[in-house]
Amino acid sequence: MVGADLPAILTIEEATYHEPWTEGIFRDCLRVGYTGRVLEVASATGEAAGLAGYGLLSAAAGECHILNLCTAPDQRGRGVGRLLLRALLAEGRLAGAEQAFLEVRPSNAAALGLYQAEGFETVGVREGYYPAEAGREDAWVLRRELVGRNPGG
Repeated sequence: MVGADLPAILTIEEATYHEPWTEGIFRDCLRVGYTGRVLEVASATGEAAGLAGYGLLSAAAGECHILNLCTAPDQRGRGVGRLLLRALLAEGRLAGAEQAFLEVRPSNAAALGLYQAEGFETVGVREGYYPAEAGREDAWVLRRELVGRNPGG
């Protein structure tokens, strides 16, 4: 992920979330050195046709935190999220993380299914964590051990 990716990232972000991250938030994440990855879709000619999704990860003190993982609406259900998640977990392991954390909305069944299939377990709840159209929504805190595991499974 680089600054030039931000217009496409913001388009996906705004199409997905009720209160999307701003360009400034993404720029700050890149500025401080968080790991950002994008997955591009190839056209029929093999040239990049756009972003299928993106993810951001911070790593420190033996753990990593998936800050944002999002798939373009027209790319959902094609394994994009799984590829990005596995790439971020591999980056976390390379950075010395022994475990990975993330937050997810309980109402996001697709994301929960992905994270559970990839070995994440619920370890807590952050009450009222997410803005929602009707107030606030809790976040489930998920954790996965990385030590001794293949980051892709």
